[in-house]
Amino acid sequence: MAEIIQKDGTWTFDGDTVRIVPGRDKGVGLLRQTLGEVAVPLRAVAGISYEPGRRSGRLRLRLRDGADPLLQVTGGRLPEASDPYRLTVDSDRSGVAEYFVDEVRNALLLEQVESGPADAYLLTGPPVPITAGAGDGTVAFDGDRVTLEWNWTAEEAKRSGGTRTVKLSELRAVEWCPSKGLTNGWLRFAPTGNTAATPPKYDPYTVELFGFKNDPLMALVAAAVAARMPHPAAPATRVAPALAAAAAAAPAPEDGPADHDTLLRRLRELGELHQSGILTEDEFTAAKQSVLRRF
Repeated sequence: MAEIIQKDGTWTFDGDTVRIVPGRDKGVGLLRQTLGEVAVPLRAVAGISYEPGRRSGRLRLRLRDGADPLLQVTGGRLPEASDPYRLTVDSDRSGVAEYFVDEVRNALLLEQVESGPADAYLLTGPPVPITAGAGDGTVAFDGDRVTLEWNWTAEEAKRSGGTRTVKLSELRAVEWCPSKGLTNGWLRFAPTGNTAATPPKYDPYTVELFGFKNDPLMALVAAAVAARMPHPAAPATRVAPALAAAAAAAPAPEDGPADHDTLLRRLRELGELHQSGILTEDEFTAAKQSVLRRF
């Protein structure tokens, strides 16, 4: 096993997974601290590199496009301090960093891991429920519903409408954009059928971000929602995970019931989807009962 321990964090690699644990150094951003440990399967890795420097170097893990919902929604716009796939390495530990790079690269070659874009998320994204407050509101996501509440900085057009709730199944997109200079950022939830280009300040489904410390936490909420929506690069014939689970639990064809082993396998699959947060409690219970009735 390869391991490198720094004030910025600890990375380990066991041949199958790169585990990233953020450090407690003051340079570690709030997003990384809140996200906690990230487990990156080898099949999600596109490459790794070490960039030496006079006082410190940087270890960087590059993921396949579309493999991580966090990188998908942030689109390369995360600040350095918030990037979980970057590690600051002291110059006297450069040898360890280079060894770590060699181990991961050798595994990529040995396993012949594809480096091209992924058409499904290979990381689960932030766990739910998740809540974050920044800018003019607070957003909560429980795996099934997004709830937006407004604070005193929100425009009257938003506050007068009160708390907004939208189901995951009613969303067509989630967008995060950081503040830049004097331009505010936003976290936008786009309901299906709503194509109006309302400015973030007045949009009841958008939190406007002012460039403060908590802004990156909204990216975590966006990633948690995106991870449970259909992947943007998925083939047209692929359905969302929750629909796939429901299909797996559908009644047996008229020509006979499913065999005992198949039903047990489907129960295990449903349990895994529920544990990972892809299925809500209600979806899991309904699908499980459908399978149990077929025994």
